[in-house]
Amino acid sequence: MRHPPRSLLSAVTGALALLASAVVPVVTAHGATPACTVDYSVTGQWDSGFQGAVHITNNQAALSSWTLTFDLPGGQEVTQGWNAKWSQSGTTVTAANESWNGSLGTGASADAGFLASWSGGNTAPASFKLNGTVCDTGTEPTPPPTDPPPTGGGAAPALHVAGNRLVDADGRTRRLLGVNRSGAEFMCVQGHGIFDGPVDDAAIAAIAGWKANAVRIPVNEECWLGLSGIKPEYAGAHYIGAIRNLVARVEAHGMTPVIDLHWTYGQYTGNSSGCSDVHATCQKPMPDAQYAPSFWSSAAGVFKDDQAVVLDLFNEPYPDRATGDAAGAWKCWRDGGACPGIGYRVAGMQELVDAVRQTGARNVLLAGGLAYSNDLSQWLAHRPADPAGNVAAAYHVYNFNSCANEGCWNSTLAPVAAQVPLVAGEMGENTCAHSFTDQVMKWFDERGLSYLGWTWNTWDCTSGPSLISAYDGTPTSYGTGLRDHLRALNG
Repeated sequence: MRHPPRSLLSAVTGALALLASAVVPVVTAHGATPACTVDYSVTGQWDSGFQGAVHITNNQAALSSWTLTFDLPGGQEVTQGWNAKWSQSGTTVTAANESWNGSLGTGASADAGFLASWSGGNTAPASFKLNGTVCDTGTEPTPPPTDPPPTGGGAAPALHVAGNRLVDADGRTRRLLGVNRSGAEFMCVQGHGIFDGPVDDAAIAAIAGWKANAVRIPVNEECWLGLSGIKPEYAGAHYIGAIRNLVARVEAHGMTPVIDLHWTYGQYTGNSSGCSDVHATCQKPMPDAQYAPSFWSSAAGVFKDDQAVVLDLFNEPYPDRATGDAAGAWKCWRDGGACPGIGYRVAGMQELVDAVRQTGARNVLLAGGLAYSNDLSQWLAHRPADPAGNVAAAYHVYNFNSCANEGCWNSTLAPVAAQVPLVAGEMGENTCAHSFTDQVMKWFDERGLSYLGWTWNTWDCTSGPSLISAYDGTPTSYGTGLRDHLRALNG
């Protein structure tokens, strides 16, 4: 869905600017302000890798460029990073400013992050130098939050692709039938929190009470990576930990979690633009090459040992709105790069698949087509190569879309569904009723396909399809259709 109702885009843009410029000088116990301070943290860690972050504060004369150096003493190796040019020689890591963040005034700060491998122990750097000057060291590495013990009594199955079906380890077909749980894509960047409404065990049990077996979780790229401008309590380790905990609760109730990259970085002001902001405060036409591959390297590292988790590469691509060239739009979708009508460098689906697979993750991947994932007409001709053979097609459908009738489904969806699993990651209608979604479910049921309703949030249905009026699972008139149908299917 394009615009969650609580979007505060203009306010967010101003807030981000204020956050970026806010400075809190660091003073030592003796009262002397150090020449520079570096706060180092581990914002996520998995069996063979971790995500790190540095917050640099310059308290000396203004700098026109900066270089941060430090040693990783535990054999760690930096593999990629953002907001700086990262390199490593032996144990020494160097982060040099990008062209756009080289100016660092007195009292100003800069943030940069990286991904690295590790084995044995993930020892923290002992010291940092900014342009050769030794800095005070701030926080110690933050261990990732521990998932809570499962309380639902169930277990979600590991999944893989077999022909045109999703199957579990025993080869049994698993249709994904459930809901979207919106909030984590916009609350953090708007400064309100991480989730919109409760996500405790009782709230997840309510979703399971509808006999749903899947929950799609939209997330925010900047919040996951902990980029500057996001409140620290909603970013990096705090954000990743909250998503991991939600995934654990969903799985504990036997439901498949689907992690969806929903809001991303990159300024787009062309046709159908959701906002003019460069930050991840609205839907962009394609994922950005600057951060999206790093996001997926990190997220795949976190979830690679849990093949119950499905990874949805990008919510709703719409490069076709930026150009009248359909062939060019599909090429952009797959290959990325410099795309017509899009002002930032794009990461195509192939690059995102590669980012996930390079971590060793074999999780099922979803790739939505053009026109906000409503157009799959050239999906088969442009599908990305996957060495794991675990890519499925994602489709979104609302009553106001172009491809929203049986004629289009028969001509464009059926050929795709004959070759690969097809998942309607979002379906809904803006009528406060369910006659349209009833038609969608009937067509998908007849072909054994998957669908998830938008959305498990208590919004007014006139501003967006809302399945519930309370988080105990009380349905709206629109949500009643999905609830009753899932209960009829699953007992």
